[in-house]
Amino acid sequence: MSELLSAPLFAQAQGVVPLDRDPALAQLASDCQACRRCSLGASRLNVVVSRGNPRARLMVIGEGPGAQEDELGQPFVGRSGQLLDLMLESVGIHSNRDAYVCNIVKCRPPENRKPTALEMAACRPWLDQQIALVDPQVILLAGATAVEGLLGIKGGITKLRGQWRQGEGGSLEGRWLMPIFHPSYLLRNPSKERGAPKWLTWHDLQDVQRRLVQLQGPS
Repeated sequence: MSELLSAPLFAQAQGVVPLDRDPALAQLASDCQACRRCSLGASRLNVVVSRGNPRARLMVIGEGPGAQEDELGQPFVGRSGQLLDLMLESVGIHSNRDAYVCNIVKCRPPENRKPTALEMAACRPWLDQQIALVDPQVILLAGATAVEGLLGIKGGITKLRGQWRQGEGGSLEGRWLMPIFHPSYLLRNPSKERGAPKWLTWHDLQDVQRRLVQLQGPS
C-alpha cells in the first residue's frame, strides 16, 4: 500500500488554520454554545463543534458526542476516535491536518442514545453552515446515523458502506460522500480477516484517499 501513503499530498499550501482563528467558524462555535433548539442543550456539559483543519478537503461526520467528547468539547477523542485516527493514518490521512471532524448533533444525547429525528433536524442548520464554510470535496459519513442525518436515508450501513454518492442540492451540491462503518462498530468487531468490517473499512478509506488524489489533479 506504499503508493497510498502520500500524506504530503494533503498538506495543503494554505496549511492548518486553528479553528479559533477562523472568524466564521469561531462565530459558529459561539452560536452553537448558545443554542437551545432542542432539549440536548439542557443536559450537555460542552457543545462539541469540531476539530481538525477548516481548510481540509475531507470532512468526517459522525453521530454525536459521547461521554469523553462531552467532557473535553471535541469530537472523536475516545476509543472510537482513536481507532478512526489510526485507520485514517494507515492510508496517509492525518485527522487533524487533512480532515475536519464533526458530528450530526453537537450535544451528547443522554446515555449515548441515538439522536432523535427532531434533534438531528434542529442541529442540521449548524452542520450545513460547517459544510459551506469548510467547503470539503469529500465527506466521510461514519455510521448509519450520519447517513440518515445528512442524506435522510435509513437502513443498514452494511448495504450503504463503500458506495460513493454525489451530493445534490444545498450544502451538498457537487461533493462526494462515502458511508463507512462507525469506529464503535469496528471496536466490537475487531477481526482483520478478509471480508470483516474492519478489512472492508480499510479498503473504503483507501478509496477515499484515491478520490482525494484524483480531485486534486496534477501537482
